[in-house]
Amino acid sequence: MSESTQDPKALLESILNNLGFETTIEEKDKDGSKVLDIQAPEDSGRLIGRKGQTLFDLQYILNRILFQQDENAEKVLVDVAGYRFSEQDKLVDKAIKAADQVRRWGDIVELEPMNSYDRRIIHNALKDDPEIETHSVEVDGTHDKAIILRPKS
Repeated sequence: MSESTQDPKALLESILNNLGFETTIEEKDKDGSKVLDIQAPEDSGRLIGRKGQTLFDLQYILNRILFQQDENAEKVLVDVAGYRFSEQDKLVDKAIKAADQVRRWGDIVELEPMNSYDRRIIHNALKDDPEIETHSVEVDGTHDKAIILRPKS
């Protein structure tokens, strides 16, 4: 195996170059995880994709290759120009506002369907709240899941 396939940053650079993207990649550490932040002023939108789907797919492919080479490889997060972390902040804000609404009115609040990564962010943001519980539920007629917030019994 070549050295570029051993190093996550070099592997990601190789993938992006083969796809025709001109990028630079910054290695960062966020909450104990390795983050590869792609800087691509011309192609940021294309690399992020609709609702971040291309970004998630790119991360999935990178990690699959790394785990095939070494089953003990550290999972790598891929970001584009800070997109992932700004979206996480928005999700946490949404969770806090929904929890406030549950506290104020005592009603159940259902958030829109979201992927498992986003649902996990919501659940983690509210896991220590003594008044609110969260549950993922399937949306009727689809394979999507949404989060329901309600007062703890």
